[in-house]
Amino acid sequence: MADARITVHTAARIDRIAPEVHGHFSEHLGRCIYDGLWHDDSADEDGFREDVVSLLADLEVPVLRWPGGCFADDYHWEDGVGPQEARPRRRNLFWAQGREDVPEESNAFGTDEFLDLCERIGTEPYLAANVGSGDPQEAANWAEYCNYDGDTELADRRRENGHEEPYGVEYWGLGNENWGCGGQMSPEQYAREYRRFATYVGTQSNLMFDHDLELIACGFEGHEWNRRFLEEINESPWGAEFPLDHLTLHHYYGRGMNVSEADEEQYDRLLADALEMERHIERMAGAINAVATTRDIGVIVDEWGTWHPEATADNGLEQPGTVLDALSAAAVLDVFNHNSDVVTMSNIAQTVNVLQCLIETDGDDAWARPTYRVFDLYAPHKGSEAVRTSIETPTRAVDDERDLSLVRASASVDDGEPYVTVTNLDCREAHTVEVALEGTELDPDAVDASVLFADHDPDAEVDADNAETFTADDLDVSVDSGSLIADLPASTVAGISLQ
Repeated sequence: MADARITVHTAARIDRIAPEVHGHFSEHLGRCIYDGLWHDDSADEDGFREDVVSLLADLEVPVLRWPGGCFADDYHWEDGVGPQEARPRRRNLFWAQGREDVPEESNAFGTDEFLDLCERIGTEPYLAANVGSGDPQEAANWAEYCNYDGDTELADRRRENGHEEPYGVEYWGLGNENWGCGGQMSPEQYAREYRRFATYVGTQSNLMFDHDLELIACGFEGHEWNRRFLEEINESPWGAEFPLDHLTLHHYYGRGMNVSEADEEQYDRLLADALEMERHIERMAGAINAVATTRDIGVIVDEWGTWHPEATADNGLEQPGTVLDALSAAAVLDVFNHNSDVVTMSNIAQTVNVLQCLIETDGDDAWARPTYRVFDLYAPHKGSEAVRTSIETPTRAVDDERDLSLVRASASVDDGEPYVTVTNLDCREAHTVEVALEGTELDPDAVDASVLFADHDPDAEVDADNAETFTADDLDVSVDSGSLIADLPASTVAGISLQ
């Protein structure tokens, strides 16, 4: 008998799930770029790691953010273009890199290398411009270098550096965490700086480029900051009222919990902390709706994921990849699906070797982590129409103010075919789940289902030798009285499609 019931309201559309919600983030930090994406014994002739490029291409990454992070607001893009042997070696003000743990940047991997990578794996680039220590001229020049097809020095320099056609970079972040490492700015100060940068970068899209630029402003998890920022933007006596298309927030969780040493109560607390994402999205969307009444502004979560005590600056923010982390990713992706009417992009931190990365490398080896498997399982949602779900589920008290819903789900429809993801966030017990799809006739022969992590404990860690054991298995799903019935083992994620 089912103890959790999910009703999929197939006609109650929320909005299209932007593929960019499955985006990723790569910063010049630890072994993310060097040893991760670039230069290793397994590198191709151009310096890219073939194994990592192949894994990213297979995942069909929709958008990749670069070069940071905190690194972005002390990065000057012209240091990283042109002949590599002539590029200057600079400080890395915020992070050490590589296994040598040196706070320096060789600039061997720069704009053209990053955009080449994006072309190789079929992803859209998202560039974060330097607001903290840069100026609007530098940011405008970067956009011109990347996107202009005319006869200017910067366009010609791009051609000389090996790329005849413009890259067509659409997404431009103007600053990163400018309330913190990006300059310790007040919201009013950042609003004024943002408008300056937006003027010189954004104006080019109307005159010089054959595509519009998507301008992205830095927000904060402290939502009073966002309201003050938006109000300052709104009070400008000239120009467009809201020269931005998206506002960002960052949400990390798990900083106080080493997974291998934690107990089941701490597992519950981490998952509840991950689900706080929904509250943050609602509050940011509320601030936008209250102030920016003349503009449709999307919410981007361009840094999110687990950050455990093992990840420190000294080790390049590396931490084990566990099933529990992957469960939290599934819970967050469900939140994004539920809020597809406001969430326009997200970027999990980070792509390779750092924090809740999807891929890990060691010497000649590269392998997918459990979180990679979750993104792969959720891939059918990308570009589909999210629909509303109602969930009746057991809960467990996490603290005096919060209960954890032990079964979570989200659903989407593409050409009339539903896809449902169901997660058993209960790390202690299995649950039998009933899924009812309104207006859908169920044919048992048309049901295809798979499940992740059925044979693994929440604290199971991935390595080069066991990585393939984290792939999805077939899930038995029966049809009873017009509903789907499935038994989900503890700490598992399932995907169910009807064709």
